[in-house]
Amino acid sequence: MQSQTFIFFGPSGSGKGKQSELLMNVFKEKDPNRKILYIETGQEFRELIQENSFTSKEIKKVIENGGLLPAFLPIWVWTRYMMKNITGDEHIFMDGLSRQADEAPVLDSAIKFYKRENPFVISIEVSREWATRLLKNRGRSDDNDEEIKRRLDWYDKNVTKAIEYFKNNPYYKFIAINGEQTIEEVHQEIMEKVGL
Repeated sequence: MQSQTFIFFGPSGSGKGKQSELLMNVFKEKDPNRKILYIETGQEFRELIQENSFTSKEIKKVIENGGLLPAFLPIWVWTRYMMKNITGDEHIFMDGLSRQADEAPVLDSAIKFYKRENPFVISIEVSREWATRLLKNRGRSDDNDEEIKRRLDWYDKNVTKAIEYFKNNPYYKFIAINGEQTIEEVHQEIMEKVGL
């Protein structure tokens, strides 16, 4: 089995984190001796905000006001991670990268620099109603109507442009997945479309 690359997209409530985890488990079983890198910028930003630096305070202000972080910040987070961790022979799973249109060509350049062949872009597609219902059911304090609407609006306005970039780029195998199924059914659809 050759090393594989997966880029996951999906709005809050689409279950993309769970689906990337399930697919990673398949690779751990099928290819136990190969390393897996899971690159997810959300956790890195949460840690950054806890620091007591000028940058962390500015990031916190932008996030609290529902603003858009300048592209250099997420790019710095994931490029730093890639430079430290990629060895050239691992499976790579990316979750929450390239959430703005101007990030997409930079991620594209990184994937080509690291000679990642036949990368998959998996877009888990759900309606706003479906995403809202799932987010409310998980019971987190920040999952109120106003916050959910803000997150979904942000996704529609920004992330969909990045998705279009990969969808229209013949270097990537773009796969749209119906996220409005059970977790198992979504996983099964991903497995079939990826060819596992």
